[in-house]
Amino acid sequence: MKGRGRPGPPPEKIWGFAGERGPHRPAVELSKRGGLRHHPFWHMKITSPASVDIPRRDFIKSAAVLAGLAGIASPPQTQAAEAPGGLIAQGDVVLFQGDSITDAGRSREKAGVPNEQPGLGSGYAWLAAADLLVDRPNAGLKVYNRGISGNKVFQLAERWQADCLDLKPNVLSILIGVNDIWHKLNGQYDGTVEVYERDYKALLDRTRKALPKVKLVVCEPFVLRCGAVNEKWFPEFDTYRAAAKRVAEANRAVFVPFQAMFDEAVKLAPPDHWAKDGVHPSGSGAALMAHYWLQAVHRA
Repeated sequence: MKGRGRPGPPPEKIWGFAGERGPHRPAVELSKRGGLRHHPFWHMKITSPASVDIPRRDFIKSAAVLAGLAGIASPPQTQAAEAPGGLIAQGDVVLFQGDSITDAGRSREKAGVPNEQPGLGSGYAWLAAADLLVDRPNAGLKVYNRGISGNKVFQLAERWQADCLDLKPNVLSILIGVNDIWHKLNGQYDGTVEVYERDYKALLDRTRKALPKVKLVVCEPFVLRCGAVNEKWFPEFDTYRAAAKRVAEANRAVFVPFQAMFDEAVKLAPPDHWAKDGVHPSGSGAALMAHYWLQAVHRA
């Protein structure tokens, strides 16, 4: 297949991730129970396996009260949720995998050191890990990030032994798909949604055979309509989202509907508030992703 033997486009400059200095850096404060609070949407509540109900909250601290997010579908229940309190159990190894959105500028030199910011990057994976490590300091968790900018599904497969199976994760979270269509649109790749779904299923089949007890989290690919994202992406991009959901269902994985989340978020602030180029989340976008990811795994 064209593109498989060729490197993808050079990694895009990633900007606006959590940890940056500037107006979009998410505020962090400790609650009475010690949990991190990254975002005004912190108090979203998943009320059933079929829906997420986010009550109306103050989006900015002013006299006006803006409508909160509502109507986002929550991930399905899975057989993997054995431990009280959600998917993640005492002593679990948690691995984040994906492309530049997960990579978020992580240090390759520090990749083998769990639970530390350089190796986890500065995006949603780090924010989610930080929350876990604050709320559960004695749980013995080990959190790693092996996202690589520019990756598509077949490139995950090429490095899967070293970057996944050898780490023996108990919880494996994957966010992949935006490059499978983006690189096609810019002429760097000729894959299709059928190839994406086939390769994704094969990757998880391989993972299940090697790690039969692994608990899977499949994150929905997402874009926002700004920056690099224009009408040429649609409706084809929606077929990739649907394919990811089918893969999750076939593997009884937790499905994190990030696109549905951002579709509601743009009702409160413009798309470029959440992702300047339409693909890579800002600090606010990464914080919202981390919170929603945590809600999904805690309530799985």
